[in-house]
Amino acid sequence: MSKLSSSLGFVVPAISTCKFLAYLTGISDILIHDQQLSSPLTSYFRLQEGVHLFQSGIDPYDGGSFHHSPLLLALFDTVIPASRLAAYVLWCLCDALAALTLAKIWRSRQRVAQSSRDALIASIYLLNPYLLLPSLALSTSTIDNAFTLLSLSYACQGNASASLLLLALLVHMSPSSILILAPVILLLLSDPLSHLASPKPFPTRLNRAIPLLFTFIIYMGVLAVASCIAAGNLLWISRSWGSNLMLPDLTPNPGMWWYFFTEMFDHFRPFFLMVFSVHLLIYIAPICIKFQYDPLYAGFLLLGVLGTFKAYPTLADPGLFLSMISLFPEVYPYFRHPIVTALLHIHSALLLPLFNRLWLTQGTGNANFFYASTLVFACSNGAALIDCIWAGLRIAVGEAKEGDHVVQE
Repeated sequence: MSKLSSSLGFVVPAISTCKFLAYLTGISDILIHDQQLSSPLTSYFRLQEGVHLFQSGIDPYDGGSFHHSPLLLALFDTVIPASRLAAYVLWCLCDALAALTLAKIWRSRQRVAQSSRDALIASIYLLNPYLLLPSLALSTSTIDNAFTLLSLSYACQGNASASLLLLALLVHMSPSSILILAPVILLLLSDPLSHLASPKPFPTRLNRAIPLLFTFIIYMGVLAVASCIAAGNLLWISRSWGSNLMLPDLTPNPGMWWYFFTEMFDHFRPFFLMVFSVHLLIYIAPICIKFQYDPLYAGFLLLGVLGTFKAYPTLADPGLFLSMISLFPEVYPYFRHPIVTALLHIHSALLLPLFNRLWLTQGTGNANFFYASTLVFACSNGAALIDCIWAGLRIAVGEAKEGDHVVQE
């Protein structure tokens, strides 16, 4: 076991050191403006601009370019120096923490102190190109992913206060992450162990869920008050939280919203904004009800939904979902089309930067080029999500033959 622990203790610092050296080469200056790696809501460049305006006595929320949470604004204004070197250190630490936390979630799911897969799981997270490149671009989605995994990890340990506080912080910075509130509460009421092969009804514990929900609301309220104090007004609500609902910035990104609303007539815009926003929410109840016996898997699937359909995605959003597949090796034999899904991701990973360059750099293409590649990317994410849902359901049937009847409680 000491060898296993030492391997994890070597892999994470080694990869983090290599990543820090990559920062020093100036690669961030090349990637920081890439729309695939950072969105208007996660751009470090826009965060720097907002901090500069704030320090100059100008409200950054008066304009239309700053959409970050006041909590991040206050953090970079007071605690973290406004220097690239400090940012490099912070992003390396966030990635290392997220990788270690992912390994810790695996241990909690297996109910072991250490495992031979710890180093592998951490490496999968740190070396995932969908996560590595946004981190090198200093996208704040790296911080969001770290908070997501920390919240799930504390929920696996049954630490309700820490889990819900981290989730409240995450929702303040990325309101669409409210999708995982239900599975986090279910996880706090049950356990992180795998029950996919033996589904059973979730025990009725609504009386215990209400205090947890109330605790989360209190944390959200306290953080909202802190945000109002930091920003000095309430304008941040519409500029930060409202951006996820109103889509004020149509900067191209790997998602499916921007092009649709670029072509949308103004009088149809409110209706379709409502449809797209509600579309994200309709998955919560079916997934949580069907996978009530394994809330960690339900949360994993909802992160896949979020990475596919959120308003301002980056590559880091589906990247987190894909890295978390390593937590569920029991479903691997039941994937239906894993090769097709992998090839779709390779195809879209090649198309996205190619068509982006043809359109925005060389000028030999147009917006349809890049949007076509984002649709292929959405198909690849959807294929991975459907494969995981299929495998999570199919494992309960096992090796049943044709004509057999399987009854789930």
